[in-house]
Amino acid sequence: MIHHPIRSRKHPLTKLALSSLLPLALVAATQVQAQEDCKRGDLADIYCDENGDMVADRPDDKSEWANPDTLIFAYTPVEDPAIYSDIWQPFIDHLEEVTERDVRFFAVQSNSAQVEAMRSGRLHIAGFSTGPTPFAVNLAGAVPFALMGSDDGRFGYTLQLYTHVDSGIDEMEDLKGKRVAHTSPTSNSGNQAPRALFPELGIVPGEDYEVIYSGSHDQSMLGVVAQDYDAAPVASEVVERMAARDLYDPEDVKIIYESDSFPTTSYTYAHNLHPDLVDKIEEAFFSFEFAGTELGEEFEGVEKFIPINYEDHWKVIRTIQNANGVEYTPDNLE
Repeated sequence: MIHHPIRSRKHPLTKLALSSLLPLALVAATQVQAQEDCKRGDLADIYCDENGDMVADRPDDKSEWANPDTLIFAYTPVEDPAIYSDIWQPFIDHLEEVTERDVRFFAVQSNSAQVEAMRSGRLHIAGFSTGPTPFAVNLAGAVPFALMGSDDGRFGYTLQLYTHVDSGIDEMEDLKGKRVAHTSPTSNSGNQAPRALFPELGIVPGEDYEVIYSGSHDQSMLGVVAQDYDAAPVASEVVERMAARDLYDPEDVKIIYESDSFPTTSYTYAHNLHPDLVDKIEEAFFSFEFAGTELGEEFEGVEKFIPINYEDHWKVIRTIQNANGVEYTPDNLE
């Protein structure tokens, strides 16, 4: 295997290039209509879903199948992209070997930028966070096919509501009148799930407490530690990794609520990739061994990628988003 130690930091998609992409709404308005009238459900007008599996069909016209020599892979936006560039390198090497293509890791700056990049054809494979996944499916033609999981097929994370040990907050009712950090509007555990689940516990976000968007789970957690926020709902998997990297002291915080499990980051490919290439991409994911790699060390308890589908595995997320009146539009993604 040929290793490319700097490949993850040198790639054709610079921050400037990504930021200069046409806004999603403009792309939708100017792009040539790719499909005649067809079944599409919530999908954008340029996609079809004739088989009813809730994801975009591959184009019928083989000339529209993408088969690039260089594949662009992006992981969900994180606080320190440089760290994840190195962590993902063993997988990038494996993906290169199986697909026999050059693979470049691209560190995206936001969920909307990531969705926009795939829709524009500049991103071929991506890990989308739980909440933004339906936006990626419906606006960008992303096709979820894998999740990180254990050998016995288990996967998932929980919404955990943290507060500082000295905050005086011990139960949900104590949140009334407080400043609570949500991550971003599209985040599942950081916003959508709390808005759907907390009212059942007697607390309505935005009414009983002030919602402040921090921008990320990392920022929410660090804000609670610094007591900039009174509390914050965050994803368990994120704060576990933060603790493992000594980014905060678990003794400084406490959990006052934890939900049932949700699916984790979805790994997707662009709907118009050549089927032979898709087969190789899936082979690479499902044959990758986490043990002994930096990726395995970062995602503790994860042993392999497991196959999933959007229709079944994202049903609970769609239910939560529907309860919040979410519509899969570019404006709502922002």
